[in-house]
Formats: sequence, structure tokens, C-alpha cells
Amino acid sequence: MKPSRCNSPSVDASKPAPVNPRQWSLRQIAEVIGLRLQGDGDRSIRGVATLANAEPDQIAFLANPRYRRDLETTRAAAVVLRADHAAISPVDALICDNPYAAFARIAALFEPAPGVAPGIHRSAIIADEARIAASAHVGPLCCIGARSVVSDGAIVGPGCVIGEDCVIGSDSVLVARVTMVKNVRLGRRVRVHPGAVLGADGFGIAKDDDHWIKVPQLGGVVIGDDCEIGANTTIDRGALDDTVLETDVRLDNQIQIGHNVRIGAHTAIAGCVAIAGSARIGKHCLIGGAAGIVGHIDIADRVTIAAMSLVTHSLHEAGEYASGTPLQASAQWRRNAVRFKHLDAVLRERQHKPTDQETDPDK
Repeated sequence: MKPSRCNSPSVDASKPAPVNPRQWSLRQIAEVIGLRLQGDGDRSIRGVATLANAEPDQIAFLANPRYRRDLETTRAAAVVLRADHAAISPVDALICDNPYAAFARIAALFEPAPGVAPGIHRSAIIADEARIAASAHVGPLCCIGARSVVSDGAIVGPGCVIGEDCVIGSDSVLVARVTMVKNVRLGRRVRVHPGAVLGADGFGIAKDDDHWIKVPQLGGVVIGDDCEIGANTTIDRGALDDTVLETDVRLDNQIQIGHNVRIGAHTAIAGCVAIAGSARIGKHCLIGGAAGIVGHIDIADRVTIAAMSLVTHSLHEAGEYASGTPLQASAQWRRNAVRFKHLDAVLRERQHKPTDQETDPDK
């Protein structure tokens, strides 16, 4: 590899990225997001905030009834809420069935643009066979390997390492220090946060007498459109077939995805979850933080798994599942733990204990 001299313009890192604060009228927000307006449509909105902390030029939301008390005293210019709360709003309102989702879309209107110009930073190292779109941005100290592709509008942030035969889809963003080891393909509008490693070897080893033999990992990683991958999350490449995330999968920070795992579209997984190799997760699933899923099992669509649960067998029906014990006082937990150790013996004793009918011939 050598420092790139592509036709794309170099990025002048000495110039600060432009900052363009956004300002919307309440009517504009209602029209763009598709909400019903109650109140002054000309009111100016300059940002978003919580009900408790909003300023008079910000918009807040009420999705959880527990925060209804904050609605009474809010200083917000307007509030996003459901129709059944509209009558008690002391300020202007935007009305919809799902205030939280609407608020997320509104917040995106005020999110600062990435502020990067197309081009390749002078410190980046690009293989001769790599292809970088003219509208893409490659930041400082990046390294891009042979036959890899950075598509239109993609952003490769500082310090990213892209190995051979990788594809970064159009308008995708690698925030910083992302590693794509080899044969990783990102779809469109994928966002990958700092420290994520995609395409490292899966944990494949075979025992031969008294030592281990490494099993070559020959597959890749395929990430669908509109996925998000959290900081320090790792997704291993497949042993033979690919590890696959379908469309709109959302991964939190510090998640481990083993080789040949397949995760269905629109599934969301919270932090510190570990999924062992060849597990198959369905569509529209929700997996709570620090859950563990063993390998080679299937989980149906629309399954919710509670935090800290251990899934040891396939789940074939939609629904909510949990394992483990909830938080309790330490003294109570110790007593229960001691009793749990004797549970098998107690059950066996009851199974072999004669009934009253067996011991009393008159019954």
C-alpha cells in the first residue's frame, strides 16, 4: 500500500467542520414528521429536551405516564404526546399514537450534520486496487486494503482499518477506529461506532489428541441496510458460510456475535449480550442486556428475552422468556440458595414417599 493520490480532493484537517444550527417552526415539524398540531404553528423550536429540563425554545415528549407530573410544570415550547394527554398539556402540542418514535424523528432534525467534506485525508493509506467514490470521505490515519470499496456518500472516520475485499455501502458511517478485517460487506446507511471489530476469526478449534488445531475461517460478514453496531462490539466471520445481520438490526455496545450467526431483520440487542456460533435469531426480537445464547439453536420471530437470561435451547414460539433470579435482600438470597442446593433431594424424597392410601389399608 501507499499514501493515496486519488482524484478525490484532499481534506484540509486544519479547517474546522461547519456547524449549521437548525431552527424549525412547530408547523414545519408537524408537516415533516406527519403529526397533528395543537396550538401556535409559528412557534420557533431550536432544540429538544426532557420535560423536566426543557427551555422555552425546545420541544419535549411524554410517552410514559409516570412523567405526567413533569408535564404540568414543563417550560418547553411544545410537547409531543398522545391524544388522551392533549387536553392537559399546558403548552402547544404535537399529537400522535407513538410519541417516543415521533420524538426520535424530531431529534434527528436537530442532529448536527457530520461536517466532513468528500475526499481522502493526506495521511490515509489506500491500496492501488481499492475503489473510493468521489463523494466519500476517508479520514486521517485510515488504511484501506486491496479490492475494497467505499461507496457514494460513505464516511470512514479517523483511524479505521479496512482489510481486503470489504465493501462499505452508500451513506454508511464508520465513526472512528472501526476495524473490518476481511470480506466484510456493509449495506446502505449502516452506522458503526468506535472500536467495533467486524470479520475477525470465529472461535473455531478442533481437538487432535492432546492439542488444538485451528479451523480456518473462510466465510465473511454481511450487514444489511440501516443497521447500527455499537462501540466495541465484535462480529466474527463465518467458518464456511457468512455471518449475517439482516436489515435494520440494532446492536448496543460490547456485544459478541459468534461465527455463522444469523440475526433477523428489525431485531434489537442490548449491551454485553453474547451469542455463540451458528445460532439463528428471528425477526423483530428484543434481547436484554448481558443475556447469553448458546450456539446451534433457533429463536423464532418476535421473541423477547429478559436481561441476564441464559438461552440453552431453541425457542419456537413468539413471546417473552426469562431465566435467573430477580434481585432480593442478601439474607433472603442466601437462604434460597441453600434450599436450591437441596431441591433435587427434596423432590426425590417426595416421589418415593408412600401416600396415605398406601400406608393405611382402611383407606
